[in-house]
This record gives sequence, structure tokens and C-alpha cells, in this order.
Amino acid sequence: MIEVKKVLVVDDDPDFLSQTEMMFSSRGYEVVTAPGRGEAEAIFDSYTPDIAVIDLMMENDDDGFVLAYRLKKRFPACIVIMVTNVTGETGIEFPGEDDSSGWINADAILSKPVRFEQIEEELKKIESR
Repeated sequence: MIEVKKVLVVDDDPDFLSQTEMMFSSRGYEVVTAPGRGEAEAIFDSYTPDIAVIDLMMENDDDGFVLAYRLKKRFPACIVIMVTNVTGETGIEFPGEDDSSGWINADAILSKPVRFEQIEEELKKIESR
């Protein structure tokens, strides 16, 4: 029996949330969405994600960092992909998979706008490590 991977998508942009949910669902994933960090953390008690796609800035500027930290602490095997528009708006770039500082608890960081194919490509890279 093939186990269906569970995905948690957290973003305050309802369009990104629904599009990402639709793309994962169409590929056979079980998907749960949340519009913010608080709602996502409430899901932790009843849902163990294999993959999480998290927006960096939601209600609070650091919500994505906090949520990624708490996800990795509670579910160490969960693949966390952070998506953000910070680079486009500020020019600040985040380290990629070679982040040796360890301060970003994400397996990958993608700049918005993000195509679903980019998420799939990152998942393939991470799963092959």
C-alpha cells in the first residue's frame, strides 16, 4: 500500500493558498491549509505533515521563521519549504540549502512569485539528499 504524503500549506494570500492546495491535491497529496501561524499550529495536534510550504511574512513579520522552527522541533522529518516576497521587495537574499548558520529552519527558500514546478523541483532535490 502506498502511503499518501500529507502537506500543510500556510499563507495569508488566499490565491496562493488555493492554487497550491489544488496543485498538490491533483498530484495525489493530502492537503490541509491555514491562513496564518496560529491556525497552522492548531492543526499540529491532529495532523502530522510530511511537507510544509510556509509563507515567511504573514500577520507578523517573523511568523514563517517561528512556524518553521516549531514544525522542525515537533516533526523533524517534515520537509519545510519557505516562500517569500522579501527578496523582491527589499533585495535581501536568504541563504539556500547551504545555510551553515542553521538559523533558518527550512529545507529550501523560494522567492515569490513561485510556480508549482519550482516547489516540485525543490522537493525532488531534498528527497534525493
